[in-house]
Amino acid sequence: MRKSLIKKHEDTDPMSVVSNLFDVAMVFAVALMVALVGRYNMSELLTQEDFTMVKNPGKDNMEIITKEGEQVHRYVPSESQQAGKKGKRVGIAYQLENGEIIYVPE
Repeated sequence: MRKSLIKKHEDTDPMSVVSNLFDVAMVFAVALMVALVGRYNMSELLTQEDFTMVKNPGKDNMEIITKEGEQVHRYVPSESQQAGKKGKRVGIAYQLENGEIIYVPE
C-alpha cells in the first residue's frame, strides 16, 4: 500500500519526446531567422515600405534588389553587360534636404 502512494503511475507516451523535439527545432529556426535578418540588416524586407538595395556596388558580383509592395525582385547583370560595355551620362540627380531625389535629364 505504501509503495503505491510513493510511486506515481505516470502515462509514459514515447511520442511525447518527439513532439518536444519538434517544438525545440521550431524555436531554434525562428531564432536563426531573426539573427540572420538582424545580421545582414535586411529588416526592410519585413516592413511594408518599398526600397532598393545595391549589394557589392561597382564589383563584378553586384546585385540590385528592389521591393515593391509584396514583390521582391533581384537583378544581376548578365555577362554581356559586364564585358567592358560602358554607358554614358544621361542626366544629373540631386538629393534635397528632406531626402527627395530629383532627376534632371541632360
